[in-house]
Amino acid sequence: MSSLFITFEGGEGSGKSTQIRRLAATLQGQGRDVLITREPGGTPEAEAIRSLLVSGDVARWTAKSEALLNYAAREQHLDQVIRPALAGGKTVLCDRFMDSTRAYQGYAGGCDLGFIDALEKAVVGPARPGLTLIFDIDPAIGLARARSRGDAQAEDRYERKGLVFHEKLREGFLDILRKEPKRCRLVDASRGIDAVADDVWSIVKAAV
Repeated sequence: MSSLFITFEGGEGSGKSTQIRRLAATLQGQGRDVLITREPGGTPEAEAIRSLLVSGDVARWTAKSEALLNYAAREQHLDQVIRPALAGGKTVLCDRFMDSTRAYQGYAGGCDLGFIDALEKAVVGPARPGLTLIFDIDPAIGLARARSRGDAQAEDRYERKGLVFHEKLREGFLDILRKEPKRCRLVDASRGIDAVADDVWSIVKAAV
């Protein structure tokens, strides 16, 4: 079987992490060798950067600083995990990737999109996902879901940025979808877990 690179994108509380596990189980049942990973993170160095980004004071970084930190982590992740896995024929499922930087730091945070374009070209290059699932949900509902989960590690820095930020974030993801309809697919994340899982599989099975 050929390798696949599928990314899961969306706002807070959209259920990506649950659905990535569901999809992995389905693909493994079909005989695929599946790797689940996440961003920021995926290597010890990138996980250390993650802790700087997702916790602490809301205003601790500028959006440009966040973009640079994300891409430093992404370089390590691609070099040490993603590219080797794809070269080995694995199916890589990644919880967030380049589109999250564009949406969070660019559309919602105000970082210049041209600057993010340059980072993406330099770091990601041709290693772009073949399929991106964008989980869409009303930000108010998503934030309520995220807060109800509780988080022992207090990875809630972005949740605390406020509803206006998350509304811009949602529009950013939807604009990415409009601009790249061949790569990106919309998933209505407001429904129950099983209904969303069925939708995800119907999209992915067309790609495999």
